[in-house]
Amino acid sequence: MLASDHSPALPPPLHCTVPGLVARGTDAPSLLGTVGCARSTPELGDEGLSPSRACLTPVLPALGLKTFSWALGRWGLAWSRKGDRVGSGILSCGGLQVSAGHRGPPRLKEREPRACIRFKCALTNTILDVLRQRPGWVEVKDEGEWDFYWCDVSWLRENFDHTYMDEHVRICHFRNHYELTRKNYIVKNLKRFRKQLEREAGKLEATKCDFFPKTFEMPSEYHLFVEEFRKYPGITWIMKPVGRSQGRGIFLFRKLKDIIDWRKDGVRADDQKDETQVENYVAQRYIENPYLIGGRKFDLRVYVLVMSYIPLKVWLYRDGFARFSNTRFTLNSIDDHYVHLTNVAVQKTAPDYDPEKGCKWMIQRVRRYLTAKHGAEAVEVLFADMDNIFIKSLQSVQKTIISDKHCFELYGYDILIDQNLKPWLLEVNASPSLTASSQEDYELKCRLLKDTLHIVDMEVRLTGKEKRVGGFDLMWNDGPVSRVEGNADTPVNASFLTNTHLGYNNDRKKQLKQLFKSLQTQQKV
Repeated sequence: MLASDHSPALPPPLHCTVPGLVARGTDAPSLLGTVGCARSTPELGDEGLSPSRACLTPVLPALGLKTFSWALGRWGLAWSRKGDRVGSGILSCGGLQVSAGHRGPPRLKEREPRACIRFKCALTNTILDVLRQRPGWVEVKDEGEWDFYWCDVSWLRENFDHTYMDEHVRICHFRNHYELTRKNYIVKNLKRFRKQLEREAGKLEATKCDFFPKTFEMPSEYHLFVEEFRKYPGITWIMKPVGRSQGRGIFLFRKLKDIIDWRKDGVRADDQKDETQVENYVAQRYIENPYLIGGRKFDLRVYVLVMSYIPLKVWLYRDGFARFSNTRFTLNSIDDHYVHLTNVAVQKTAPDYDPEKGCKWMIQRVRRYLTAKHGAEAVEVLFADMDNIFIKSLQSVQKTIISDKHCFELYGYDILIDQNLKPWLLEVNASPSLTASSQEDYELKCRLLKDTLHIVDMEVRLTGKEKRVGGFDLMWNDGPVSRVEGNADTPVNASFLTNTHLGYNNDRKKQLKQLFKSLQTQQKV
């Protein structure tokens, strides 16, 4: 037993010594002998497993990973795979090396393959199904140790700064993702970035950020909003609470008196310096000329995967969908949410909503429709403008978001197209809904999530040089990525085209089969 009131109990040694070892703590040689010589399993690394995950259970049934990590730190020791030099004083026993002078828990190199990947999931929808079906992945619950966590943002906010994560561990959000996904923060970041572009690259380059409707944060910018409001009397504005989703709290207005009660409540709470009583909103100019299909308004949900902010590495998914309103569009009734809001959470409450039919089109269908109406060249420009939205919005927060190597994020972009085929960014979602509204929607989200996990690559199969993985295309890798030449279904009408194929055929199964076959061949060579 170690001499500490809080020391975990160690099991009796298996009477194997490590000659020549000098370490702090009288029980250290016995413990190290136990680890080094009582193994009957294959040599470490045969299955790509870390010792904490593959070897401790059969060798030391009474000693868990936390206890062993604590013990190594107590004695100032570290271990590694055979042949990996971890410092001075390396000793080898049974394929395992132990050295003095290093503190910390046992670990493999950052990108070592693992035969068993332990995952934790905070959601109970499509992502849980995908994780449970993934070969070699095992679910852990409660306080069990995990390698991969699909967490919610509340867990991130409360635990991220206090959680130790080994090199290989991955979670599905960046620490301050809200710089992009919170409605008031993205406005500030885009305004700042536009000024920066104008200062550094000129006004023409700055206009590439003009994809966000005129927006003011309320109540802090109320007086600026009133000034803008009076310049253009009679136009429609939309109010959105910055911290809510699924259409909750949104309303349209044309007169200042329509928000007078809201403003009084906000100012009174602000005067009292009690922020808990203030719900911030953004007042945004409403797009009064949306593109209509069948007389109904729609927006697009597009999926963008960010693996790193420094350097910026961005993947764009080929699939997505259009969400339609359930009622024909008109500006005569601005109080009817079924006309103006396309959120599924809103539309499914409509009296005549058909759950079998739904209110969605796959994005491939939208692209074919637009091409038939306006021609391939005009639609190519439209989708290139959407590419610009994705990259410029991410660049606006690139230096603000903490780029942690443990983090990745799958964003849901909401894009509205107007009658001039101009795309507008409505918002970016850090937790896009993974709940399926139909069988087709379920299959899309399963494909999306499977391919997301392929790119996160916990199994360590990719080389890092891939430009396509399943339905994802690498569109930015510290700079624009050129489209693969010779793609038969992609029109080539410019000297440089970004490697994006949003709305094109997603032959992901064929591509993945070819990709992994090629990777296996390379590994053999």
